[in-house]
Amino acid sequence: MRFAILLAFSVLVATPAAAADRLTVLLDWFVNPDHAALIVARERGMFAEAGLEVELVAPADPSAPPRLVAAGEGDLAITYQPQLHQQVAQGLPLVRIATLAETPLNALVALRDGPVRSIADLKGRTIGFSVGGFEDALLAAMLRTEGLQLSDVKLVNINFALSQSLIAGSVDAVIGAFRNFELNQLEIEKRPGIAFFPEEHGVPAYDELILVARSDRLSEPALRRFVDVVEAATLWLTNHPDEAWRIFAASHADLDNELNRRAWRDTLPRLARRPGALDERRYRRFAEFMQRSGLIAEVPPVSDYAVELK
Repeated sequence: MRFAILLAFSVLVATPAAAADRLTVLLDWFVNPDHAALIVARERGMFAEAGLEVELVAPADPSAPPRLVAAGEGDLAITYQPQLHQQVAQGLPLVRIATLAETPLNALVALRDGPVRSIADLKGRTIGFSVGGFEDALLAAMLRTEGLQLSDVKLVNINFALSQSLIAGSVDAVIGAFRNFELNQLEIEKRPGIAFFPEEHGVPAYDELILVARSDRLSEPALRRFVDVVEAATLWLTNHPDEAWRIFAASHADLDNELNRRAWRDTLPRLARRPGALDERRYRRFAEFMQRSGLIAEVPPVSDYAVELK
């Protein structure tokens, strides 16, 4: 009996620990407070405790991550719900498995001391945008609430120079400004903005930031463990926002500045506390909006492109 116990013990000692499952997550942009749950989970060792080795990769081209995951060159990508509808319509085998930011962040923004006090004031004025297609549809829906059309305004591509263009006076408003960043940036520059929120002006609510995987990988246990860790990290940082900020800021020296501190404050209330949960009705309603806007031809079953992992 003693020999058998010693033999079993020796086998356990000689057997190496199971290797962690590796996952590469392609971000939508450089690291910022939108990625709070992922950074906190990594820095606190929560991924490692779940047997996951997670690499977070910032893209050179923000539009590339979903296409790379679809091509098998990454495990997960952060993208946006509106773009997911279009990506699936284009035939990309992508499925939403989790949500990071569960409310829209996009906003129509003008300078508070400028001539625009309401959406109706935009008639005949210049509006800057960065990404054609969805932002046009978003703006068109918002203008309709005041009896205006896209033809009533002048659209100018400002290539992500949103705050700069407003401050310089080259545009009267911008669409595509993130309310947790551009509004804070304008405040810091002492040129505060006024924001009009899509979900209050004719646009159905949607998830801003989501995580997508290839449709043929949904049964992999590592993905379910990943989503569970994101939930645990989100709840922890909600309970400990100041400590979470210190962890976040220490992870990248360039993040510890006034803009990110303000963005952190404004981002945390918008993070999904149940990232794996899916509101099918909400997704279907937004898909119908995308179809009415001419951005997708058909409304597919939600299960084709968004799921709750088992």
